[in-house]
Amino acid sequence: MGGNKKNKKEKEDRKAAKKARYEELDLDEDDDNEVTDIPNVASAKVNESSNEDEFGAKDYRRILELKLDHESRPLWVAPNGHIFLESFSPVYKHAHDFLIAISEPVCRPENIHEYKLTAYSLYAAVSVGLQTADIIEYLRRLSKTTLPEGIIEFIKLCTVSYGKVKLVLKQNRYFVESLTPDVIQILLKDPVIQECRLREEVEDPAMQMLDSETPIPNTQKTVDGATKFPVGVGTSTSTANGTVAAKTTNGANAAEEEPAKVPDDIFSYFEKIDQEDEDELDTKCVSFEVIQDKIEDLQKKCIELEYPLLAEYDFRNDVVNPDIDIDLKPSTTLRPYQEKSLRKMFGNGRARSGVIVLPCGAGKTLVGVTAACTVRKRCVVLCTSGVAVEQWRSQFKMWSTANDSIICRFTSDAKDKPNDCSICISTYSMLAHTNKRSWEAEQMMQWLQSKEWGLMVLDEVQTIPAKMFRRVLMIVQAHCKLGLTATLVREDDKIADLNFLIGPKLYEANWMELQNKGFIAKVQCAEVWCPMTPEFYREYLNTQSQKKLLIFTMNPNKFQACQFLIHFHERRNDKIIVFSDNVFALKNYAIKLNKPYLYGPTSQGERLQILQNFQHNPKVNTIFVSKVADTSFDLPEANVLIQISAHGGSRRQEAQRLGRILRAKKGAAAEEYNAYFYSLVSQDTIEMQYSLKRQRFLVNQGYSYKVITELAGMEEENLGYKTKEDQIQLLQKVLAATDADAEEEGETGALKPMVYRKTGSLSSMSGADDALYYEGNSASVVSSLSLSLSLSLLNKIQLTLASFLTYSRRHLGENNQQTNSIYLSIYLSIYLSIYLSIYLSNSERF
Repeated sequence: MGGNKKNKKEKEDRKAAKKARYEELDLDEDDDNEVTDIPNVASAKVNESSNEDEFGAKDYRRILELKLDHESRPLWVAPNGHIFLESFSPVYKHAHDFLIAISEPVCRPENIHEYKLTAYSLYAAVSVGLQTADIIEYLRRLSKTTLPEGIIEFIKLCTVSYGKVKLVLKQNRYFVESLTPDVIQILLKDPVIQECRLREEVEDPAMQMLDSETPIPNTQKTVDGATKFPVGVGTSTSTANGTVAAKTTNGANAAEEEPAKVPDDIFSYFEKIDQEDEDELDTKCVSFEVIQDKIEDLQKKCIELEYPLLAEYDFRNDVVNPDIDIDLKPSTTLRPYQEKSLRKMFGNGRARSGVIVLPCGAGKTLVGVTAACTVRKRCVVLCTSGVAVEQWRSQFKMWSTANDSIICRFTSDAKDKPNDCSICISTYSMLAHTNKRSWEAEQMMQWLQSKEWGLMVLDEVQTIPAKMFRRVLMIVQAHCKLGLTATLVREDDKIADLNFLIGPKLYEANWMELQNKGFIAKVQCAEVWCPMTPEFYREYLNTQSQKKLLIFTMNPNKFQACQFLIHFHERRNDKIIVFSDNVFALKNYAIKLNKPYLYGPTSQGERLQILQNFQHNPKVNTIFVSKVADTSFDLPEANVLIQISAHGGSRRQEAQRLGRILRAKKGAAAEEYNAYFYSLVSQDTIEMQYSLKRQRFLVNQGYSYKVITELAGMEEENLGYKTKEDQIQLLQKVLAATDADAEEEGETGALKPMVYRKTGSLSSMSGADDALYYEGNSASVVSSLSLSLSLSLLNKIQLTLASFLTYSRRHLGENNQQTNSIYLSIYLSIYLSIYLSIYLSNSERF
């Protein structure tokens, strides 16, 4: 009885696992056990009080008052924290840059952009130098209506403590700095922080005053050296336009204290805010030194006190870590948005830790290389795959003066000796690996952990919040962390963890603006609806297993649409990439159309040959690829992408695949569109629901999908699977496939023995419960397998010969000694010869 219950429970668990995989829910039960040190104010939300009508629309007319000159102002600020920007406004550029700094983009179509104020976005705004009074005052000037009181209170709540305290490394000594002496005084009253503080024998009078309960007067005191002590509240600094503006650090009240010092013009006010990063270098601040071994205790306590430490690296004054010989080549030119993103990182003369978001194909790698050339300290770069490692290595050599002598790779295939190397490029899996390593890998890990790294560049940083990969941040110690990504999205709620694991978002580019300026390709996105044939749809409705995915992927009408689009674009001499997550469909499509294909088990040599032919051979214009090409496949020639199978409703994968054709196209500026993205969807199936979910991220970036229900000219083409007989044969082939064929390709790409499936989700796709690094020699794996098979065969031969000997004794009799001796000698000779051959071929394993 108990066994039946257990079997029933296991069956239910398997069903739940399949449902979770299809619906892409995050069922990770271990998340509750994770300790996330996030301040309570980070969960704060805007307090809203408004009336709703019967349709759910909100009426703000009684709360907000429309300004008389509202036509010249670009913003609508709603009491619920949403901000709407008119992209046709004359001051759009300034308002857009300001909103990117203080809010999160929600949706950015052509004419109206929507943003949302969040606690994390305001935390990021303060981290790049914006003050509470500046945020409120500039929003008030740009808004068409009066600023809601709830918004003002929310901004004050989220910025009162964020960004007020910084952890800075100067001359290999850690200091806690703040422009507000009151904050330092609050921190020093805590007993834990007092234990972390490094006290000098000669106590400075300014620090004695901070330790006491006495209020701090507005006096100036400058200390020679790296640490400067500021004046308190109301220090005057010179702005860009020559006027003197109040540099206040007393929160929102500063706006009311000295309103006359604030420029009236919107443009001059924007220049004032934009200039504050440069002025901050000359601003005096209060600081105290910290014991290096107690940095972690200090960070945890500051988070508990809701004063999280901003990480900054004063690399120019770091005399302990030697400078590396690297610089940008004279021929290297940065684009305007790349320069702007780097200004956010190095705006105050130090290197801020944070995340930069740029579209695929917009030059994220060049931003990382430039950051490394600016810091000029030891740099470690972490990627998602070995292919990405090779690309980063080539990009360092292309854009900078770095050569192979200072670059070392650390992957399962390439382990360069770290002799005088200053730039190390590896993968997340290599560093996060917890099982036993080879001797060579262990020595490399010890070298990585023994060095003090100036900069850590994290490619595809959205994978860091995964349980497996967040360990990387503690394994390698780096003073500054720079995260790079095009898709700052995850299907779980862990993307917000980047604010404290790495740092705030420093910059995010607008995809449509870069497209209109020609920095990335102009892409026409289309969703092609493919009706299901009656036979396939009948089986789809009657099938309850995973074969549903295989049935709507192998839909004959989808195949014909794919073949038609390939023929159409090949006649235009376009370069086409066809994506399929399902390997069974990938092989069948490619073999039927006589096209090359590559997926996980494809050897490196064959993969390079296919890609080189695709790039340089005019006769190879189409290749089929699996999900291994989602990231780190740099094919600038490709301008058409056809998607026949995908991973459920993954928004990240849709954007990453679009990025394969986003490279700017040469000589195609005259065309309205110079790249085409087709997503083939089987009509009336769950694939349509997945497709709608997948498109959300790109639609929010301003892209629009054109729905195509009929491809003109398909009837005139000689396409495959047109007859009923061919379609029925294809259906029989699909139904004969196993459940393993119906599954998507594994994350590692290789179909290895002893692989099993478990409950999965999109969190696995973003950085992976099962993406484990395995190091081993393929030849040794094969020899181990052959040895085990040989020993098994030897055992079976032994049993067979023993049975034959027993049979001969019974039928020939015990007295026939001569015959028995002959059989016994034959038995022993056969057995010994087989054993000897196995021993000689595997002598090193015995």
